[in-house]
Amino acid sequence: PFASAQETTDKSKTDATDKSKSQTTEKTEKKAKPATKQPAVDLSKGATAEQVAESAIFSYSGFGGRDYLKQIRKTTIERGKIAIVNAEGKTEQANYERVIMRGDSLDKERIRLDQEYPSARYALIYNKDKIFGIFNDAVFAPREDASKSFQNQIWHGLEALLRYKENGSTLALAEREKLMGVEFYVLDVTDKQNRKTRFYISTKTLRVMLLEYTADGTKYRRKFYDYNYAQGTLVPFRTVLWANDKQIEETTVQTISFGQRVEENVFDES
Repeated sequence: PFASAQETTDKSKTDATDKSKSQTTEKTEKKAKPATKQPAVDLSKGATAEQVAESAIFSYSGFGGRDYLKQIRKTTIERGKIAIVNAEGKTEQANYERVIMRGDSLDKERIRLDQEYPSARYALIYNKDKIFGIFNDAVFAPREDASKSFQNQIWHGLEALLRYKENGSTLALAEREKLMGVEFYVLDVTDKQNRKTRFYISTKTLRVMLLEYTADGTKYRRKFYDYNYAQGTLVPFRTVLWANDKQIEETTVQTISFGQRVEENVFDES
């Protein structure tokens, strides 16, 4: 069946950190995973937009369904490296930590992104649809471009698809496309603020391999690589972002964990 197929381009290697926490992960999964799994949708005879979206959610949840994703991903702690091309065309490297406290929908989400560059460290915080920054324990208003970029990561990311129903978004299915020999469902997700993201979902694995969106006249494309399982749910461990066909960002996840305790005050302004 479609749900058990593997993308031929996926890498087989597993992050060393995942190995060290495998025993803990197995215990967590045994306790948290529902006894009965949500049945898969048969897409062999054609599909609606909702069926494609729900099948993708089924795939990302490790076949546990929407409720399993919600149960496992109550919080997220993700660490890795990011390479950003600045306005002068030079690449800047940084370590990052992303902490998420899940909300009922994305506008109720709380996200803290700490970035550490050789010369500075600062945090951007999204607290229930409000964005601000922290530098040396002082709150600041981020530049407009930085604020928009941070917001685009949230509203034009995978969660826009995985939580389309919670966000009150609408779906539209376009014609299938074949890129580099891979056939894709093409699904448009438009939220209540009229932000549209186009997802290219493999018909074979039901994984998003590419998404597109337009913001302020610039066409962005984000590609997803190195899918692997983290606590029973699918995670792309590398993503690359293009703006008008120019690569501007590459993110590599080194460790990611779900369900750990997160203090609410890390999202506060004071």
